[in-house]
Amino acid sequence: MEQRTQGLADEMRDWRHGFHRKPEVAFDLHWTAGTAVELLESFGIDEVHHGVGQSGVVGILQRGSSQKTIGLRADMDALPIQEKGDPEYRSETDGAFHGCGHDGHTSMLLGAAKYLSGSDSFDGTVVFIFQPDEENGRGAKAMIDDGLLERFPLTAVYGLHNKPGIPAGDFATRVGPMMSSEDLFEITINGRGGHASTPERHVDPVVIAAEIIQSLQTIVSRSVAATETAVVSVTEIITDGARNIVPSKVVIKGDCRTFSESVQTTVEERMRQMVEGISTAHGATATVDYSHEFIPLVNTANEVTAGVTAATAVVGPERVDANCAPVTASEDFAQYLQSVPGCFLDIGNGTDGAQGNTLHNSGYDFNDKILTIGADFWVRLVESQLST
Repeated sequence: MEQRTQGLADEMRDWRHGFHRKPEVAFDLHWTAGTAVELLESFGIDEVHHGVGQSGVVGILQRGSSQKTIGLRADMDALPIQEKGDPEYRSETDGAFHGCGHDGHTSMLLGAAKYLSGSDSFDGTVVFIFQPDEENGRGAKAMIDDGLLERFPLTAVYGLHNKPGIPAGDFATRVGPMMSSEDLFEITINGRGGHASTPERHVDPVVIAAEIIQSLQTIVSRSVAATETAVVSVTEIITDGARNIVPSKVVIKGDCRTFSESVQTTVEERMRQMVEGISTAHGATATVDYSHEFIPLVNTANEVTAGVTAATAVVGPERVDANCAPVTASEDFAQYLQSVPGCFLDIGNGTDGAQGNTLHNSGYDFNDKILTIGADFWVRLVESQLST
């Protein structure tokens, strides 16, 4: 199979290692975004816009006369955790490193942009989207709220993310729900504390919290259909008590994930009902702070076909899973899919060593061997969807 970007392998690797050395988190991407801008301008990209959604970068490349426009998105932000591995390009910033491979995603899309900037093999417009703050689920919405889709109307949008645990360079996607929503909750129970020797004189929020936690587990088993998916996890319990003090307040924190907005609504409604009912029955008061952090990621059929076709052209049909199992991880690429048809795909990062470690693991590393595969995928996608 003809490779498009093999000649850019060394450059993409050098860009990736540079981004890895200087990780930046959330929206604070001055060096990362600035480097992307400089490179896009050096490629001769027609228009380069920066500061979209605070620190996002958008490059515009047009050929021919077609009005069709596709968006290609890469995320740029790193994680606020300490790197444990010891590559020669190890993070130079304490407490931050590219533990999710966004350094690789950015480099692959830059490689595709450089190749396409010297090509007349397509007819239409490519919008290269370099996004901040995917990790906290704020970046896509920030760019959209800043007029991304009005300023640069898209016919379709595509995203690509590395995935450890599957062979390097294999692709996976699916029509419909592919990744879940993520909601966060914080339940505050206000009782009446006091000396641990006289519990009959108090309203013990620990006992109430225990009952609420047990009841929350029935939301999935008794309020959500067996054919649907939901996860309700309590992850923190905080009190203001001590060894011999019944606390006055308990805070319960946790995480919920689903694949549909209707199930999201059910989970939140049942949680509020349970907390209110149980706390009232015990003579306490309680509040529920419930926030929607990520929405479900739902791919559209035509765009999945386009993504699968491009991936197949790069690696062959035996290495493309067009109906992978959905996962309960979350991705803010879903925000684009609320307004524009599109497809999100995984590309295998490998199964062994640092490349096989899970995302967000302190010993993870992006696999440089898939840089040209990912860039070739982007190029093939553009050529097939914006055919001359």
